Amino acid sequence: MTMPFYVPPEQLIKDRAEFARKGIARGRSIVIVEYADGVLLMGENPSGSLHKLGEIYDRVAFAGVGRFSEFEALRVAGIRYADLKGYSYGRADVSGKGLANAYSQTLGQIFTHEVKPYEVEVMVAEIGLDRAATQMYRVQYDGTLRDVERFGAMGGSEEQLTERLGEAVDGLTDLPETVRIAAAAIEDVEGNGIEPSGWEAAVLDRTAGRRTFRRLDPAEIEAARHSG
Repeated sequence: MTMPFYVPPEQLIKDRAEFARKGIARGRSIVIVEYADGVLLMGENPSGSLHKLGEIYDRVAFAGVGRFSEFEALRVAGIRYADLKGYSYGRADVSGKGLANAYSQTLGQIFTHEVKPYEVEVMVAEIGLDRAATQMYRVQYDGTLRDVERFGAMGGSEEQLTERLGEAVDGLTDLPETVRIAAAAIEDVEGNGIEPSGWEAAVLDRTAGRRTFRRLDPAEIEAARHSG
């Protein structure tokens, strides 16, 4: 009779975390930045159809980095969660915090119990009627849930982008300036010029009415990048 192969639990968790981090690091980074009228989500994405940013509900948006099939499954699950809760209770009961908690539980369960952890990190943003009501959350591959204040980044260049944005985002008011600063940080850190069609950007804009999510087209991004 052969003895089963034993791996100490702490080593197993360490190996899973390293595996997930390596997969996420291969992905292109995304930044999230708060400005006067809402929240900007932006990153490099050469694909015009495989989106890393998306709308979840009226005032809630999603961003994911890492393995596309895995964060896309989370995005779709988030939409179903929001639709069901909004239908069963009320639209006002759908919140970014509730969605982030659901993602945290799902990713934590997968990380602990499944053979392979998800190689993803996600961000959830929600805006309210004023700037004080803005909420942003980051959920890591192991289910760790953190608040994001004013700005944040995730992906392969997370630390450098966070440092770069911290030096530049104070006092941001309008969208063009926010796009320009976010794009400059990504290009500086990633070390390459990005074509106009290579950007993906979206906003939650509290001045837009009930549905606040809006994608920015390449022309709008380019105009903002060369403003100021």
